[in-house]
Amino acid sequence: MSTPFYEKGLQFACTRCSRCCRHQPGYVFLSEADLERLQTETGMDRRELVETYCRPVNVNGFIRLSLKEKANYDCIFWENGGCGVYKNRPLQCRSYPFWPGNLDSQESWNELEKECPGVNIGRIHLREEIDGWIAQRRSEPLVDGHTP
Repeated sequence: MSTPFYEKGLQFACTRCSRCCRHQPGYVFLSEADLERLQTETGMDRRELVETYCRPVNVNGFIRLSLKEKANYDCIFWENGGCGVYKNRPLQCRSYPFWPGNLDSQESWNELEKECPGVNIGRIHLREEIDGWIAQRRSEPLVDGHTP
């Protein structure tokens, strides 16, 4: 296996711009652990949580559970200038921008800078931390979108 381009780490500092949460369509895929954290945060049972805040989406022939979006494409949990479930937000949100697609190459990482002003500024996140986010996602399989 070859050494990743981020062997010496990557600079990232969240600027709280909220571009990753608002104004553009997208998916926030959920794991069982995400659903449990959101149940804790909202006080809802699983069925009520899924019916209120989630939707099934077809991605490459697989139906996965994703958070809903508002009509303006803001995350369903975006409210009053921030995340209404921040403490228990999904892993996909907590691990941003350290997603496999953003880590394919130095070019893909640098391209992300157009969308996210926190890329290539701030503290260095070591390879071990970045690999840890990827490993955690692998250890938390995504929920089948047919599941209530």
